Amino acid sequence: MTLPHSPDEQSARPGRLLVVVAVAAEAEAVLAAAPAGRLAVVTAGVGPAAAAAATAFALAAEPHPLVISAGIAGGFAPLAPVGATVVADRMVAADLGAQTPEGFLDVAELGFGTVVHTPPAATAALLARATGAVLGPVLTVSTVTGSAERAAELTRRHPGAVAEAMEGFGVAEAAARHGVPVLELRTVSNPVGPRDRAAWRIGEALAALGRAFAALPYDTLAEEARHG
Repeated sequence: MTLPHSPDEQSARPGRLLVVVAVAAEAEAVLAAAPAGRLAVVTAGVGPAAAAAATAFALAAEPHPLVISAGIAGGFAPLAPVGATVVADRMVAADLGAQTPEGFLDVAELGFGTVVHTPPAATAALLARATGAVLGPVLTVSTVTGSAERAAELTRRHPGAVAEAMEGFGVAEAAARHGVPVLELRTVSNPVGPRDRAAWRIGEALAALGRAFAALPYDTLAEEARHG
């Protein structure tokens, strides 16, 4: 976990948006594109546990009006092809639960908690419009999908899912406990399905991530988050 990511983040103000990414390349893409002084960027590490811990630590240290889980992701074709930008209308813990003889049951079905965080609808729609993103459920997984069968199972269980990543639900859990609204923005580097590294377009996805943060309506997002 890296806190803060750069010296500019050491004096985070209440008006700054908190952006949580997994790896340094994502942080660099965001910081290179964003206007100076508008963001605090945390490089949390990979996975929902690391993301939750880093987000909770950052929110305890400084006030922020809004948290954005951001980075690259796998996209579900045809809704979110490689190069697309997606914004979550639901942040879903897709593999948190139990396998049973009847199939997978998530922890909500087991009666142990929640598997969905819903970002503020108007704020998510604003972000999607500003960045030209596809709006839909983004799945958080602890194991990246590597087969067509697994991809089909996820789309069956989560109709309309646009992407899978590994941190969003963890970020949302921490933000919810601090009473701070949360969004998720991802750019697609590869299709969800059979693992084929030759088909990954990480550089293109990072460039798209930078373009998205260059296009963010920072003041409007912060104001919408405060009053939404």
